[in-house]
Amino acid sequence: MNDPKKRTQPGPGTKKTKSAHESGASKKPRKLFDQIIFRDWCKSCGICSAFCPENVIGRDQSGAPMIECPDNCIGCRFCELHCPDFAITIKERYTAPGRNRS
Repeated sequence: MNDPKKRTQPGPGTKKTKSAHESGASKKPRKLFDQIIFRDWCKSCGICSAFCPENVIGRDQSGAPMIECPDNCIGCRFCELHCPDFAITIKERYTAPGRNRS
């Protein structure tokens, strides 16, 4: 029978490997996205800000959309897909290899 209190030790010739969590392999850099608003096409309907799950898009005093927290964008593209005027685009931010995102 298996005794949950009894621990088994690795046999000879086996070495303990670190888990993905211990080795840091599970830490992926978070993707960042750019939000581009085409002001000439936008009619300030507010749909983009209403659909944004992370509240990245707010509205200024005139009701026009404005990007409030650009690094909080998760790239879901809800704003882009629901905009009736195709006035907003979401693109993954490009970072050159070996460069830090600061």
